[in-house]
Amino acid sequence: MSIRIENLTIHESARLLEGKKISSVELCKAYLERAKNLEPKVKAFLKLNEEEILSQAQASDRRRAESKKLSPYDGIPVAVKDNITVKGQTCTCASKILQKVVSPYDATVIRKLKGKGFVLFGRTNMDEFAMGSSCENSAYQKTANPWNVGCVPGGSSGGSAASVAAGEVTAALGSDTGGSIRQPASLCGVVGFKPTYGRISRYGLIAFASSLDQIGPITRDVEDAAILTDVMYGRDSKDATSLPDTNEKFSEGLDSLKDLKGIKIGLPKECFEIEGLDTGVRKSMEKSIEVFKSLGAEMVQVSLPHSKYAVATYYVIATAEASANLARFDGIRYGNRVKADSLLETYLETRGAGFGDEVKRRIILGTFVLSSGYYDAYYTKGQKVRTLIRRDFQEAYKKCDVILTPVSPTTAFKFGEKSDPLQMYLADIFTISTNLAGNCGISVPADIHANGLPVGLQLVGPDMGEKQLLRISHIFEKNRAIKEFIPGI
Repeated sequence: MSIRIENLTIHESARLLEGKKISSVELCKAYLERAKNLEPKVKAFLKLNEEEILSQAQASDRRRAESKKLSPYDGIPVAVKDNITVKGQTCTCASKILQKVVSPYDATVIRKLKGKGFVLFGRTNMDEFAMGSSCENSAYQKTANPWNVGCVPGGSSGGSAASVAAGEVTAALGSDTGGSIRQPASLCGVVGFKPTYGRISRYGLIAFASSLDQIGPITRDVEDAAILTDVMYGRDSKDATSLPDTNEKFSEGLDSLKDLKGIKIGLPKECFEIEGLDTGVRKSMEKSIEVFKSLGAEMVQVSLPHSKYAVATYYVIATAEASANLARFDGIRYGNRVKADSLLETYLETRGAGFGDEVKRRIILGTFVLSSGYYDAYYTKGQKVRTLIRRDFQEAYKKCDVILTPVSPTTAFKFGEKSDPLQMYLADIFTISTNLAGNCGISVPADIHANGLPVGLQLVGPDMGEKQLLRISHIFEKNRAIKEFIPGI
């Protein structure tokens, strides 16, 4: 097959399959061969079962031969972050404590992908239990950034972002609790989309912080992000927080905007005045703003005054919910168990051996903020500030359609560079507020830094504002100065 798979998209793959230019088996074999060559350096996958993948591809080709394809996307491979359950497969969350646990059911998003014929292409590496911003907290391996293997891919969905950026798979699923789709997408030069909280069912997503977690796609372009969102979103009786199905088709009408006249883009002064914003990232944002202006968009200044409290608020609320959610992993019902002389010692030894340092740190912090005497001082106050952050966004959207910010204050950093947890937490300073407010947000590759690494642009829309957000992102993508973001790995 002479097709360059490293920049192949879902919609392009669908046309090739429909035109019988390739088969699903040929497509998957090409990705498997590329992964075989690159994985020793990138290490994006925790599991890549060739026999299982080709079996799905063969089934897809049979359906097409019999004119029984499940959708235009039947036979296209999509990787899955290792905190989303697939029946019959392990789902470790990159943690030792779940090393041998096999999922008894499919997550709702997996059931929907299977229903459209997508090939599930391996399990991607992540920060343990989605706690991290660099993919350095995995219990098994460190994933590298395909643009520079001495740098991190971002996290926690680092494996998913790296696998797409390296051209090892067409697209991947990630989860976003405080920026864990958008930040690695920015650092790896791909598109990362976090829909409105509740748009996509969380059933089958191993919970980190239940009021913040959201599944979303990591893709090569905006159209692919819209396609996967079309497949996955909608009301789910198994997830009480899922939103009603609005019967929208996000991938349709992406080209309906010929320019951005009449569109107002908000620039929050707090995000551009922040200390620690890399000069090159700032210049990339300025160049992107000029692209929007050239398309006729009006740039308006808005304010998110409580965003300066977002990181502190997030790490109170997220750790509190993590403390409660991870209490179930005790070695009694499932997972690895360390034998001890008493029940209490079993708990302590099992969790001590099964969890990594960052997970332990967040459980301890979360247990503290929920403890008697501190609950009101920290957790209750955090929820009040969260409400203020959400109100800031609501006020801002009275003046604009979407909000523009950087995704990350810097480009991808070197392994071990942010060993101080507080430094690492600040890597998500621009993305956290979106999760606290429940809004939709997207990271789109915008520029190449002078250091040769990609820079992502973040656009944030109001809740349920995916359609317009994707259209605006799509027209920017078509008009940015750099057309293709392909690492030279």
